[in-house]
Amino acid sequence: MSHSLFDKTTLGSMKLKNRIFMSPMGTTGEADGSYCIEGINYFEERAKGGAGLIITGANVVSTKYEPRPCTELSNFHHVERLNMLIERCHHYGAKVCVQLSPGLGRQQFTDPFTAPYSAGSVSSFWFPDLICKPFEVADIKYLVEKVGYSASLAVNAGADAIELHAYGGYLLDQFQSVQWNNRTDEYGGSLENRMRFSLECIEAIQKNVPKNFPIIVKFTPIQRVEGFRTIEEGIEMAKIFEKSGIAALHVDTGCYEEWFQAITTVYSDDAHKIDAQKAIKEVVNIPVLGDGKQFKPEIAKKTIEDEIVDYVGLGHQMLADPFWPTKVKTGHTEDITPCVGCNECLLAGFSGKHYYCAVNPRCYAEKTFDLPKPDGSVKDILVIGGGPAGMEAAISARKRGWNVQLWEKDSRLGGTLWAAGGPDFKSDVLRLIRHLEIQCYKLGVDIRLNKTATAENVKDGKFDKVILAAGASPVVPPIEGIENTALVSDYLIHKVGVGKKVVVIGGGLAGTEAACDIAANADEVTIVEMLPDILYTAAHCLNNDQHLRKMVKERGVKVEAGAKVLKITKDSVIFEKDGKETTINCDSVLNAAGFRANNQLEDILDESYEDVTVVGDAIAPRKILTAIHEAYHAIRVME
Repeated sequence: MSHSLFDKTTLGSMKLKNRIFMSPMGTTGEADGSYCIEGINYFEERAKGGAGLIITGANVVSTKYEPRPCTELSNFHHVERLNMLIERCHHYGAKVCVQLSPGLGRQQFTDPFTAPYSAGSVSSFWFPDLICKPFEVADIKYLVEKVGYSASLAVNAGADAIELHAYGGYLLDQFQSVQWNNRTDEYGGSLENRMRFSLECIEAIQKNVPKNFPIIVKFTPIQRVEGFRTIEEGIEMAKIFEKSGIAALHVDTGCYEEWFQAITTVYSDDAHKIDAQKAIKEVVNIPVLGDGKQFKPEIAKKTIEDEIVDYVGLGHQMLADPFWPTKVKTGHTEDITPCVGCNECLLAGFSGKHYYCAVNPRCYAEKTFDLPKPDGSVKDILVIGGGPAGMEAAISARKRGWNVQLWEKDSRLGGTLWAAGGPDFKSDVLRLIRHLEIQCYKLGVDIRLNKTATAENVKDGKFDKVILAAGASPVVPPIEGIENTALVSDYLIHKVGVGKKVVVIGGGLAGTEAACDIAANADEVTIVEMLPDILYTAAHCLNNDQHLRKMVKERGVKVEAGAKVLKITKDSVIFEKDGKETTINCDSVLNAAGFRANNQLEDILDESYEDVTVVGDAIAPRKILTAIHEAYHAIRVME
């Protein structure tokens, strides 16, 4: 019998309404480690959206050895909020699997002053000058006991399953990995010894949960870093885990050394973990859960139908749109807000903030930031600019029941998203344009293309509010011969082509991505950047940074950082670096020196209208997140 995405299944004693699970992602909570109300609302929204199974982020079982990085489940007082979370999810037919973690070990990221504990004497990942302290055997036994106790607390809270956090280079995986485990006792050496800590945790959980209660282990059969774990060892691990009596395996890849192998970026291929999932599925007789950029409905469906995994997971896509399962089931896939792989969610969490989602301003603030319902009032809104900020403002205003005119100077909506999605590896951004455009038309926004706002015509209408979302324009630096360049944005929207030897002036995000795109078909591409390094001002998450830098290396892009361009001719670029002048011969030069806000109309609008808000890049060139969030909140708070 063939499988389908919306099959009803049983996993251990747990009945599930479909094969879709929300992947575990760590969340912050109250000061004592309990789930906060915002976190409870957040999980409830994903249950409401149709997920069959929700796996919480890691809940640490103790803070004895490291500061709490996320929620905690270590004592009686943590049960109440977890129970509230589980009951809210149950109301919508979703089951809840509580993920338990004995710790992060060398991945501890909240304290730069104290050496973390780990399997062996290895460097801390985030703070390499700190050398980890190896756990004593008594410490390991303590954590095993705490895992068992936390499992009993999860059962008391109403959990339907428990997942053991044994993957991705975190503490249990540090014990399982030869590169971090240099022990000579019973917890080091052979694979069986290195897995002993994890297996003892499984046994402790089994002793503290009812018979047939589902226990899932999330593990990493291949780390995709040279010299690290290969799939051959991963297969042996899977067999050992299966013999321990668990209900299912959750298969992941990667570790922090190449974090993008574990946590998807905008540069990741679709279903990039599927080879590892398939390899494990072929050697075990228990269900396999898998995720990793399978959020296009056709891909998720095929993964299930081909029985590569038994359950398909959505992580960041569930932040972007909690209702993905319902929209797929009802055939409204055009209404799915797509994840764009920016990892603003991850960046926020690792910066000590609550979750953000660039394309969903309500994420982790589902009730606080909900749009007010239409109240029958009639307001006329003018939105100037049809980029992400302008479209989001127009959509939000229509949802409040107001009349909206959107003026866009170009012949299509999208603004700078077209350039952002121009490289061959960033089509996810183009999906966002299409999504926002569809919502504008569905909601009846009065869209006026090829209409430029001027000092004269902005005074013609009678609007209750004006949103200035005019975006940004490229900076043309005062360099001799700058007229011999083309704009990087023009290249990215396929307005101009380039030759075989290309110089890109500017190594920010746009310049670096363009260079990688060009390198696929050019003989030589060089980035010339004035700052000490490329991506110096990108302000993106580490996994995105790692991934793009790897692409720079793999595609053979040359980098000249700390270099000041002196002159550009039709066939060369002359720059100064370390007091020495260098000439690069080339046949094309792209200007990627940055952008400047288009806010020239702000003062004129202020003279004519009582309520004017500038949003997005019209304030200053920044990110998709700032564009969409500022536009949404400008409409949300309007009275």
